[in-house]
Amino acid sequence: MTHSPQELRALLDRHGLEPRRALGQNFVVDPNTVRRIARLAGVGPGDPVVEIGPGLGSLTLALVELGAEITVAEMDRDLVPVLREVVEPLGVRVVEGDAREVDWTELLAAHERWSLVANLPYNVATPLVLDLLRDVPRIGSMLVMVQREVGERLAAGAGERAVGIPSMLVAYHGVAEVVGRVPATVFHPQPKVESVLVRIERHEEPPVSLPLAEIEPVLRAAYGQRRKMLRRSLVDLIDPDGFAAADVDPTARPETLDLAAWARLAAQRG
Repeated sequence: MTHSPQELRALLDRHGLEPRRALGQNFVVDPNTVRRIARLAGVGPGDPVVEIGPGLGSLTLALVELGAEITVAEMDRDLVPVLREVVEPLGVRVVEGDAREVDWTELLAAHERWSLVANLPYNVATPLVLDLLRDVPRIGSMLVMVQREVGERLAAGAGERAVGIPSMLVAYHGVAEVVGRVPATVFHPQPKVESVLVRIERHEEPPVSLPLAEIEPVLRAAYGQRRKMLRRSLVDLIDPDGFAAADVDPTARPETLDLAAWARLAAQRG
């Protein structure tokens, strides 16, 4: 049921369309890849799924094969009529709109818990994932395809090379894991970077008791000078006794701390 490479290109040609670089459009043209993504999303018959940026519906069709109840949000007004032609006869709900601006409460009103699946443009992937984790609790799980470096950063833990502020913000909301790689050859047009699939499962409750709004300023101060020891980068926020009370080495670098340590430090903020 999914588009073959020839079918997708023919669909573009028939409607006089080209992938738009300004929107970061790289369409997946390999049926095996979209079916693998759909399987990794872990959805089945009747499960509510929201897809961001479906393009011409290649991944959408793979989700349809699994029997999911699908809503898609597409911002490219030129693609929307073609997308409707492809997927609405199969029961997919198509909404025109930018994922950064849509009313998510209204969009997801029909169910309490949704899975999100998306091939995200590289330039908006990190802020969009973080915004959805913070603001849209009805999305209980995500499977997103992003640039490899972005995905590794989202899923990194303490001590890993890619760890940073996004890693800790994601860890506050859920558990993230890189679950697959996607080569550039399955896209049209082919990007110059490798992509990965990141799965995020939302926590029922945050793993630390301190609100994220109190942790984030400490994170940003430390990672803003990540080559410095914490006692130097946090000199205006944490006094020496605060490090001792938090059981954090003041000579450590930020990449060595996990979320629990950041929460303990933030609790000592003067």
